[in-house]
Amino acid sequence: MSSRLASFILAAVAVMAVTTIVTAQDSSGNSSWTATSELSNSSGIANPTRTTQTHSDVGGRVVDRTSTEMLGPDGRYVSFQETEKESVRVNDTTVRNVDRMYARDADGHRTLIQEKQEETRKVGEGQERVTRTTSNPDADGRLQVTQRELVDSRQTSPDVRETKTTFYAADPGGSLAPKMQTEERETKRDAGTVEFRKSISLVDLSGNWTLSEVREGTTTQSAGEGAIKEERVLRPDANGKMSMVERTVTKETDTGAGEKRESVETYSNSIPGQAIDDHLQLVQRQTTVHRSGAAGEQTTTRQVERSNPGDPGAGLRVTQEAIDIVRPGANGAAQQTTTVLALDPDGRMDTVWVDMGKTDNPAVVHVEAAGEKKPNIVKPK
Repeated sequence: MSSRLASFILAAVAVMAVTTIVTAQDSSGNSSWTATSELSNSSGIANPTRTTQTHSDVGGRVVDRTSTEMLGPDGRYVSFQETEKESVRVNDTTVRNVDRMYARDADGHRTLIQEKQEETRKVGEGQERVTRTTSNPDADGRLQVTQRELVDSRQTSPDVRETKTTFYAADPGGSLAPKMQTEERETKRDAGTVEFRKSISLVDLSGNWTLSEVREGTTTQSAGEGAIKEERVLRPDANGKMSMVERTVTKETDTGAGEKRESVETYSNSIPGQAIDDHLQLVQRQTTVHRSGAAGEQTTTRQVERSNPGDPGAGLRVTQEAIDIVRPGANGAAQQTTTVLALDPDGRMDTVWVDMGKTDNPAVVHVEAAGEKKPNIVKPK
């Protein structure tokens, strides 16, 4: 863990976020909800913030707005960042999403600092094209496209799907030029096995495409063992030959009685404290266990084990653990507590983060899995 990350985590001790969500739906099926989250700190270490998110879905036009406020020197909350996400179905084959980010200056004026657009079109049976653009304002405040991403995905046969993506970026003169290209292929071998391969190419100094990375593997689903995914990462060695530098094995199982378990093991030839060679060793294991209780409570525990850079031959040790608990409360409310423990300089696990929240709408409470974002409950970061 870097010193900067450790300082950030330690600054979060004694933080409490209280979340309130109000939802509504009219007779036509249009729905809306508002979520507010206030981050307070009795120790005065962190700067309190307040976040408000509104959601509306009217006639197929979905708009999400988020406003983040920070406590100013005069004791009043001042808005410093706002985002707006809009999704519109243009016609039967096209959907357009627009994300806008705004900032406010000391005088409260709102300025657009970035806009992202994504348009998805179905152009045939099993074929889809996506165009993504990122625009930033120039010195005069006019939006200029700085990045573009073109995605062409098609079903070439009942068992094969291919996707080609090209990334463009603006050069110093403002013109867009291709910088990176990916080609993906998924092949269904049988009812439970899918093979995948993704190659990444970069533009070299001569303007030619050069293969820089390949990710390939299989995903297997079986009733008795659950899902198993194996992935290999290959990169060019000193002689330009593609060689394996990393391998991950992901296993998902439903153990019954309301318990699901996932483990992700990462093997690499880059071992902390050792010189890089061709031998892959286990460098990290992440285990996630989700349990559902008879009374409706849900508990998710995530544990991360990593090798010790000071003693690479000693095997893995637990370096971080997170525990999420959601319990149904009185009057239809639910309470959520998240506790994060990390390894301190003395090698002991210590609690560094406690986050407590509540909502009067249990339907939107969702215990996040590893790496998953909570879409409805908004909490300041």
